[in-house]
Amino acid sequence: MIARLAAKAGWATSLQFRDFRFLWASTVFYSLSTGMERVAVGWLVFDLTGSPFMLGVAAAARMAPFFFLGILSGSIADWLERRTLLWFSTLGGILVSSVMAAMLLSGATHVWAVIGLVAASGCVFAFVLTTREAYTVDIVGPQHSLNGLSLDSMAMQVGGVVGAILSGALIHAVGPGWQYVAIGIAYAVSAAVLLGIGKVGQADSPRREPVLTNLAGHLQLIGSNRILLTLMVLASITEVFGFTHLTLLPVFAKEVLGVGPVGLGFMTAVRQGGALIGLFFLANLRDFQSKGLLMLGLAFGFGAGMMLFSWATNLLLFLLVLAVVNACAMAVDTLYKTLMQENVTDEQRGRAMGSWVLSVGAAPVGHVGIGGLAGVLGAPGALLVNGAVLSIVSLTVVAGLPRIRRLP
Repeated sequence: MIARLAAKAGWATSLQFRDFRFLWASTVFYSLSTGMERVAVGWLVFDLTGSPFMLGVAAAARMAPFFFLGILSGSIADWLERRTLLWFSTLGGILVSSVMAAMLLSGATHVWAVIGLVAASGCVFAFVLTTREAYTVDIVGPQHSLNGLSLDSMAMQVGGVVGAILSGALIHAVGPGWQYVAIGIAYAVSAAVLLGIGKVGQADSPRREPVLTNLAGHLQLIGSNRILLTLMVLASITEVFGFTHLTLLPVFAKEVLGVGPVGLGFMTAVRQGGALIGLFFLANLRDFQSKGLLMLGLAFGFGAGMMLFSWATNLLLFLLVLAVVNACAMAVDTLYKTLMQENVTDEQRGRAMGSWVLSVGAAPVGHVGIGGLAGVLGAPGALLVNGAVLSIVSLTVVAGLPRIRRLP
């Protein structure tokens, strides 16, 4: 019945595949955990240090493993059976959250210990993202890649919205230690749901080269595929100057808007609600044939929206801008992933997603940079500068790189 309804609803086309429904549900629970974790880490670090710069350091610690593990995770995802790799990676999330819960509940909390565990969580997340994005296309096939990846990102946002609201309430009620117990439970449910998925999808490659061969091939792929390389650079710029606005949400919550941890949870939920709107828009496009131009237009909108934060000094205006910015943000990020996978062979899709993870790994530069910039200009001023840079880069690519602009 679900399959028939999904086939009729254009935005839900990929849900007609049974295995994708299991993957989607697993992603919701995994993102419930990461949504709670993101709010908890931001509030905990800012509460311990009172420093926007340390917020940037914590965010950088989570993202730095992406840079160092992007190529390796992609090569392993093209070697191992992807469901198995995804399952073991999710178990890693259970382990890290359990250690964090034990530390917080014992009272032996130190900011650098928190940051170290955040980095460990980032290592796990690098493998999960690489594997899940490639596995999505395995299941639904290249013809449904935009829809499948959009729905996968929607699952991340649904879990993130619930997790963000739950996180603020749990921190207020029982503290971050018990909240991390809840994070571990959600990771466990995510791992259990994965067991219902079959091993072979619509576009799974029967060829499995050794990891070392894949590593060498990954470097050759980046060097020879100019479209992939350009998309990697654009994704890195978007990450450094765009997505780093998330680092400053605790500063807005505590110092600019004065809404506390519960308010931070709702701000995070609105951010992810906006992202859902952008992803729903993409999912309805199905096999859209002007993805390059749409990608660059959304990147420009992302930057222009960030500039509006300079004038968003009341809560309602801030939430409206936050929703619009993140609708553009998640839509453009999904288009980066889709175009990367559409411009490589089936045997290279794990490496293509490893390339995306590598690009996202440039984020620590942006997180530390925006934290330092906020210390000088304030949070609104820092977002004004970053938004202007992102908008200018997007317009430059539209004018100067017609091959990217014309990607179908």
